[in-house]
Amino acid sequence: MAELLTIPRDLLPGDGRFGSGPSRVRDAQLQALLAAQPGVLGTSHRQAPVKDVVRSVRDGLAAFYDLPDGYEVILGNGGASSFWDAAAFSLVERRAQHCSFGEFGSKFAAVTTAAPFLEESVVRTAEPGEVALPEAQEGVDVYAWPHNETSTGAMAPVVRVAGDDGALTVIDGTSAAGGLRLDPTQADVYYFSPQKSFGSDGGLWFALVSPAAIERIERIAASGRWIPPTLDLATALANSRQDQTLNTPAVATLVLMDAQVRWFNDNGGMAFATGRTDESARRIYRWADESSWAETFVTSHSNRSTVVATVDLRDPLESAEIRSHLKANGVVDIDPYRKLGRNQIRVGMFPAVDPDDVSALTGCIDWLVERLVT
Repeated sequence: MAELLTIPRDLLPGDGRFGSGPSRVRDAQLQALLAAQPGVLGTSHRQAPVKDVVRSVRDGLAAFYDLPDGYEVILGNGGASSFWDAAAFSLVERRAQHCSFGEFGSKFAAVTTAAPFLEESVVRTAEPGEVALPEAQEGVDVYAWPHNETSTGAMAPVVRVAGDDGALTVIDGTSAAGGLRLDPTQADVYYFSPQKSFGSDGGLWFALVSPAAIERIERIAASGRWIPPTLDLATALANSRQDQTLNTPAVATLVLMDAQVRWFNDNGGMAFATGRTDESARRIYRWADESSWAETFVTSHSNRSTVVATVDLRDPLESAEIRSHLKANGVVDIDPYRKLGRNQIRVGMFPAVDPDDVSALTGCIDWLVERLVT
């Protein structure tokens, strides 16, 4: 590769981080972390200072999503990957149906399929860049799919399956929560980790749970099924109601999360957060659609994610070369998902990302193309 080019400073984004997770952490969140010392950091999670932070996060999420009566916010240790295991134990009674259209939907399907106490899961699939949707089926008691597939940049609607009122709708919102609109009444469980739109770190999961989900969790817990305590959602529910977790949580993660939820709610809640991601998405997709050497990977406009954009590059452009030049100029984390193996960029556009920075990113790429393609 030729010598790395220096992009003019006035073209560069104010913040060059566009990761799809972990995502940008705002300076104000770091200030909140500093303010938590002393008092919160290094304090037992059974004591008021930490429990107050947990309560603030739970109340803030309930306000952000305007949760209906009877819905609760619960949390636990381990991240969304651990929640898949917990869901297999505590939410699926006999059989799950999964929609798999990328890496993360397929991982949850693999968990319930392998569980020896469950019937083999039904898995509906779609090619990467497309979306699979659930379909009512006798014997299924959980329908599960991702709201947003981080690996491909495809987002799916969150709407209950018609004709199967007794089943639970369980949605993976990890890269969607906080950045995509949601009607919480359309899901029984909406779970996510905080390292995407909420600008925090991994290691915790949060879930919005309906009365039907709570009833299922408590009924399975009382049924005699063996459930490891750290994966027992009934235990997580009981602890969450006391504004704590079973085991010591990542307290710094909670503080960062609380600061971000407050930022959302103080500025207009869901309309504010999704307005920012909508604008970033509008800019990058218009740029890709108007370009002769770029093409949006997700072809259906309704399924194009507004938090993670995937854009294919045409010959003679090479993603690796473009990314090397950008990285040398402080613009990072636009790598494609490794298993897709495409000549592509993937851009995180979570609420902390200023839409003007997205425009600056595309401008930098245009500047590079003018000099690299002869």
